[in-house]
Amino acid sequence: MREKEQGGDGRADGEETGYVEEDGRLTLRERKKLRTRRRISGEATLLFIERGFDSVTVAEVARAAEVSTMTVFNYFPRKEDLFLDRIPEGHELITRAVRERGADRTPLAALRGLALDLLARRHPLAGVGEGFTYFWRTVLDSPALRARGREAVEELENTLAGLLAEAAGGGSAGRRGEAGDPRLAAALIVAAYRVAYAGAAVRLLAGDPVDEVAADQVAVLERAFDALERALPGGG
Repeated sequence: MREKEQGGDGRADGEETGYVEEDGRLTLRERKKLRTRRRISGEATLLFIERGFDSVTVAEVARAAEVSTMTVFNYFPRKEDLFLDRIPEGHELITRAVRERGADRTPLAALRGLALDLLARRHPLAGVGEGFTYFWRTVLDSPALRARGREAVEELENTLAGLLAEAAGGGSAGRRGEAGDPRLAAALIVAAYRVAYAGAAVRLLAGDPVDEVAADQVAVLERAFDALERALPGGG
């Protein structure tokens, strides 16, 4: 989805996968790379929404962003990732949530906190916000984007399984620990969030007010994570 140049979605400039140094500062080179990435994605999003994803070529995106086609592919290996550009950020956010949680907090509690925080900030990954109906319609109208979305869910599930195994002290995502099978736990968590996410999308597409959907979504997420707490030994 399109991003405003200076953290218009509540994110500080540079808070994105691979661009922040250990001390939190950006080099001039990385600032330029981040601005270029955002410009390419923003121009692509406008074209996809106006004409449909499948009707726009990468060459047209490159011309609109005033870069070469090679530059586009340097930032986005696949055309679908021009529109679904938040996938890497999603992996980074859940990784931080699980690895940087407090010693007395379970991975599931950390993920609950992340989901509710994203919703409160109307972050694009929460799926609820002004103008999101254009995003959803573009995805639904494109078999390629829907297929990439399914792949992204599988990738996220694999990442989460690895994190849960790591949190349980296992060396493999398939190893069982006190919290049970990490792959099963990851599948359940991702499925629960996906159902909640899809439910919000259906309501937005039906024309329900954004504020109303957002308010109700808090309760939806709380119920989902309450169910996960009961289903997963040790809280994930």
